[in-house]
Amino acid sequence: MSELQLILLSLLQGLTEFLPVSSSGHLILFSKFTDFTDQGAAMDVALHIGSVLAVILYFSPTLWQILADLWKTRFLPKFRFSGNQLFYLLLVATIPALIMGGALKYFGTDWLRSTKLIGWNILCYGILLWVVDTWAVTLKQIRQLELKDAFLIGLAQCLALLPGTSRSGVTITMARFLGLERREAAKFSMLLSIPTILAAGALAIYGLWQSGDIGQINDALHGIGYSFIFSLSAIFIMMQWLKKWSFWPFVVYRIALGTILLLDAYDIYDIEILSNI
Repeated sequence: MSELQLILLSLLQGLTEFLPVSSSGHLILFSKFTDFTDQGAAMDVALHIGSVLAVILYFSPTLWQILADLWKTRFLPKFRFSGNQLFYLLLVATIPALIMGGALKYFGTDWLRSTKLIGWNILCYGILLWVVDTWAVTLKQIRQLELKDAFLIGLAQCLALLPGTSRSGVTITMARFLGLERREAAKFSMLLSIPTILAAGALAIYGLWQSGDIGQINDALHGIGYSFIFSLSAIFIMMQWLKKWSFWPFVVYRIALGTILLLDAYDIYDIEILSNI
């Protein structure tokens, strides 16, 4: 894989992972509308690892608080400690996706890389985000979430196994539906990415290591590094944006992109984006 392809993929991953527009969908579409070969699911996961490392750095004070409170409580669920409560909220929210992700291994995932599926998911879940974000009543901070709320956000995260849905988008949508303030919804969504992506990443890296393909391993490591840099920038921009504004620009983008993809997928209009790169 060329260095240019790695940089472009990492830039795409970094800009789209935490913006509610679907990073996995964009990574799949990249090879469909350029002359680059499909980088494969393993590289997609490696790029996601770079993003989750950026989350760990950005929210390191919160993560240190979680560790400190868990140590104080000997890992017992004592929710008067905010870090302890957040840990168990994230744990409960992670379980559904781990179960669903494990189940998908038995059915394969190649069929999920369809342009039609991606187009419909980008369009429909974009509209759903707009509806919920517009009409939701902002009442809660993360501290006010209950375990049942976390479980519902976790169920929503399972939908992100379908490319185009957007893991951040669908979890933010559910969090907003439950009354979480925008920045708090984004924060919980990003923290929730840590266990899920690290679990998938560990399996992917192990598979690459077992393959013994030094070139692919080297590409994955470079991709992780580039993705980390771009993702950290995107997180900062996202959190600053949500101090004053809503998710409407991302909704407009999703509706436009989803419509274009569907026109192309159903042979109504041919797309030749970046085909000469």
